[in-house]
Amino acid sequence: MKQISRRPLLIGLALVALMAATRMHHFGSPLHLPDASLAVFLLAGFLIASPLLFAGLLVEAGALDYVAITHLGVSDYCVTPAYWFLIPTYAVLWYAGRFLARSHQYNLRGLGMFAGISFLAVNAAFVISNGAFYLFSGRFPESNFAEYAGRVTQYYLPYLSGAAVYLVPAVLLYVLLARRDGAARMRHAG
Repeated sequence: MKQISRRPLLIGLALVALMAATRMHHFGSPLHLPDASLAVFLLAGFLIASPLLFAGLLVEAGALDYVAITHLGVSDYCVTPAYWFLIPTYAVLWYAGRFLARSHQYNLRGLGMFAGISFLAVNAAFVISNGAFYLFSGRFPESNFAEYAGRVTQYYLPYLSGAAVYLVPAVLLYVLLARRDGAARMRHAG
C-alpha cells in the first residue's frame, strides 16, 4: 500500500477544516470570517495535485450548504439551477493553482506570478458564478445588462477581498516555510 506523505495530508485536512469553519457566511461580518472556499480551491490546486481532493472539496461544499440551509437557517436564495455553475467556478481556481504549481519559482517573480494568476482566477470565478446566477437562477427574468452591472458592483469587492483574506496569509506562510526548508537543506548539504 502506498504511504501518504504527512505534509500533503495535513495541508488537505487544514483546507477541509478552513472551508468547514467559514462556509456559512459568504462575505463575513464582525462576528464571522468570510467564506474561504475560493482560496481553499486555489490553494488545494497549488499545494496538492490530487483530483480526488478537488472532488472531495466539491462534495464538502455541497454538504456544508445543505446543512446550513436545512439545519442552521441559512437562506436557500442562491440554490437555483445556477448552483451547478459552482463546479466550473471552483475548477477554474483549482486549475489556476495547478498551473502555478507547475510554473512556480522561489523568487520575487514567482510571488508576483502567484498574485497575478490568483487575481485573474478569482475574477474568472466571479464572472462564472455571478454571471450564471444572473442568467440561470430565474431571479432576474426582466433584467438587462445595466441592472446586472449595478448588482454586480455590490458583490465584486467583497468577493475579491474574501479570497485575499486567506491568500495573503497563505503566501506569507508559504514563504516562511520555503525559506525554513531551504535553510534546512543547505545545512544538511554542507
